[in-house]
Amino acid sequence: MDRENGTSDPSFRDGYRQGFEDGRKADDKHDDEEAHGKEPNDKETKGDAADAKRGKMPLYKRPGIVAAALLVLLALIIGGILYWRHSRRHETTDDAFVDGYTSQMAAQTSGRVVKLYVVDNQLVGKGQPLLDIDSRDTEAREAQARGQLASAKAQYEQASSQIYVAAANADEADASVREAEAQWRKAAADLQRYREVDPAAVPKQEVDAAVSNERTARAKLDAARMTARGAHAQVHAAEASSMAARSQIESSQATLDAAELQSGYTHVTAPISGRVARRTVDVGNVISTGQPLLALVSESLWITANFKETQLTRMQIGQPVSIVVDAFPKVAFRGRIDSIQNATGAYFSSLPAENATGNYVKVVQRVPVKITFADDSYRRYPIGPGMSVTPDVTVR
Repeated sequence: MDRENGTSDPSFRDGYRQGFEDGRKADDKHDDEEAHGKEPNDKETKGDAADAKRGKMPLYKRPGIVAAALLVLLALIIGGILYWRHSRRHETTDDAFVDGYTSQMAAQTSGRVVKLYVVDNQLVGKGQPLLDIDSRDTEAREAQARGQLASAKAQYEQASSQIYVAAANADEADASVREAEAQWRKAAADLQRYREVDPAAVPKQEVDAAVSNERTARAKLDAARMTARGAHAQVHAAEASSMAARSQIESSQATLDAAELQSGYTHVTAPISGRVARRTVDVGNVISTGQPLLALVSESLWITANFKETQLTRMQIGQPVSIVVDAFPKVAFRGRIDSIQNATGAYFSSLPAENATGNYVKVVQRVPVKITFADDSYRRYPIGPGMSVTPDVTVR
């Protein structure tokens, strides 16, 4: 009963007829292929028959798929043309980084940190205080140096006064020499007169007295001259003492300057404007001379781009550059080529290549190119040295 009912069902009869027609179409296609000398493709026939049975058309016969494929191919062609045109007018590299000056702050005197004025990543200006070191030791040395300077100045004043005393004594001795010389000349003249007259007319006693007076005057003159030499020597000694005292003043002044300089090192200020980085000190730390404290990263930044040497053919100073920082890919900064290094980066490496030995393999070298920002818009973003960038240089 079920079989009879099934064959009499309308849907069953429709399906039977559809299958019969599909089979007849397949047989007709098979006969056509045999008539034209072609081997019948059973797989294609079965596939087309299956697609026809399911009511679907093959992909390559669907207008929408073909149109989409043509659009994709057209887009690839247009994109290739645009890329080719762009590459002719632009040079770019991914071997580029933000660069800038960094001031490494180190202790110039030892002591305990008593105050800290900054925190990590804080923006500071030039001359702004950073930290204070205990200054009691340096202040004591400074006071000691001031005392030594005062003592040296007093010694200098004393030596200067001794010069005046010695000079006065020398003048007095010179006067004594002149007086003794005058007396000697008078005694010598008297003796000469006695010798020019007849000895019988002059008593022997007077002649002897004249000779004695001349000898006494000569002795006094010699003594006065020796005294004058001693007085002048005292003047030179006083001048030497004064020079020594002056040298002592200069030495004491240098010691005081050094003490004041060390005292100034206890108050550390920022040498440049920038942001605090790598702070390794805190209040209460005992630091020594030369110990790193913190670093200041300058706000003046630039780009160091390592281009291949084959990319430098059309590069010139002043050409515009579009800069994209990896941290902010949606922001394009403007810049310009500032300078091109006259040597490759490998030339300054600690172990440069020895191309004259062994087998030589040519490697394209890279040359650092300095690129500066066209304006200060980059300062609105947390951009710092070492960050990766992609510069695009317009060479035409």
